[in-house]
Amino acid sequence: MRPSLQLRMGQHLTMTPQLQQAIKLLQLSTLDLQQEIQEALDSNPLLEVDESTPNEESQDNFDKQTEAAQTTGASDGTEDASPSQDEISTDEALNQQEIPDELSVDTTWEESFSAGTSNTGLKAPIDDEYAFQGETSDSIQDHLTWQMELTPFSDTDRAIAVAIIDGIDDSGYLTVTIDDILASMGDDEIELDEVAAVLKRINMFDPIGVGAQSIADCLLIQLNQFSSDTPFLQQTKLIVREHIDLLANRDFRQIMRKTKLKEPQLKEVMQLIQSLNPRPGDVIAVNNEQYVVPDVSVFKKNGRWVVELNPDTAPKIGINQQYASMTRSGSTTDNQFIRSHLQEAKWFIKSLESRNETLMKVSNCIVQRQNGFFEHGPEAMRPMVLNDIAEAVEMHESTISRVTTQKYMHTPRGIFELKYFFSSHVSTENGGECSSTAIRALIKKLVEAEIPSKPLSDSKMAELLADQGINVARRTIAKYRESLSIPPSNQRKSLL
Repeated sequence: MRPSLQLRMGQHLTMTPQLQQAIKLLQLSTLDLQQEIQEALDSNPLLEVDESTPNEESQDNFDKQTEAAQTTGASDGTEDASPSQDEISTDEALNQQEIPDELSVDTTWEESFSAGTSNTGLKAPIDDEYAFQGETSDSIQDHLTWQMELTPFSDTDRAIAVAIIDGIDDSGYLTVTIDDILASMGDDEIELDEVAAVLKRINMFDPIGVGAQSIADCLLIQLNQFSSDTPFLQQTKLIVREHIDLLANRDFRQIMRKTKLKEPQLKEVMQLIQSLNPRPGDVIAVNNEQYVVPDVSVFKKNGRWVVELNPDTAPKIGINQQYASMTRSGSTTDNQFIRSHLQEAKWFIKSLESRNETLMKVSNCIVQRQNGFFEHGPEAMRPMVLNDIAEAVEMHESTISRVTTQKYMHTPRGIFELKYFFSSHVSTENGGECSSTAIRALIKKLVEAEIPSKPLSDSKMAELLADQGINVARRTIAKYRESLSIPPSNQRKSLL
């Protein structure tokens, strides 16, 4: 083939840096957006946080509160506010102690004018409320080690106790066997009985039952702490020791047949078992709670649901006018530097505004379509997919997916991710559609209203929903039930 030149005309879409930045900001969560804004503020000197408006509003509110307090004081017949004796003495002391323009060469500020306590008549404020400096929390190993240090152990027993504590997980159970602990010690003089004795002492640490090797051992250790005259104590120990599998499967009929207990007696035994803690380590375990900052809030105003952006999610960004005005005076290099960063700052602010506008559009459309949810709850949720919102706001479906990911809405019914309002549909008998979220709410309502001794099976719940005109298969009920972390009917059975 001979080389040749050909001229072709065509069109193709190219993502500009501005469009890439807008898409990037659109899909960021609240925490990621705050970090992105902080990085932009650090890298671009033309960007600044506009703090004038909040300060002026807070000052106006403070002035109004002060005037209201003074008016209230005058109307109550109290005297006008006058400076106290302490304030007078403070002012006199500050007036008498004049600060010279220059200090002596061989003195420091602290030597001449100390900020500590002096004989100026100033009284230290009495304030019992200290600033919160974070929560101090220990792990289960730290908690047990602290108790071990307070327990009189020999050096050998202390080494064994350290090995046992290291093998305890967050639930409070020993994850290694006694033989493994003995082998890890590396001392032939230590016997297995000595390791077992140290383990029994650790079982008595707080919380009781920690270091147990099974659920049955954990419950038995706790039962041994009850008084011997506790009703049905021996029967409870027998069930935990020999019939723990039947107890886990809630096969109460088989338990009554093997233990010769009647139903009222078994109820007393179950009440005693439920007072125990099968996971003692959870009392000490550190829970890293994550707090969600909503992006938008929904409230009812004059009979209509109103959507507003949360101003605390991101600071108000503006352009530093002092730096921007330097483009008129200065060298060519400085002007080029300022103009390039000024253009980047404008693009960044425009991308933030575009993100907020898109988020408000999508949120308003969601509230309009899911008005029944805000009025009556999850049972009135309508089926809705991303394409429905995309057609309503005239945007691409991928844009709606980015907007609704990791964005949260604060409502009178709680805080929900925007993805929560999207769900598939299930056909009804009369030709209508029902949301899968509404079906989950109905399943949860049926489970909460069921009789504990006779829980509803998946087939029975499918029949009850069919009576309401919602045709759902048993397997679909099981799938929705598992998504709600609801156990099956045989595990929900209870005598209490």
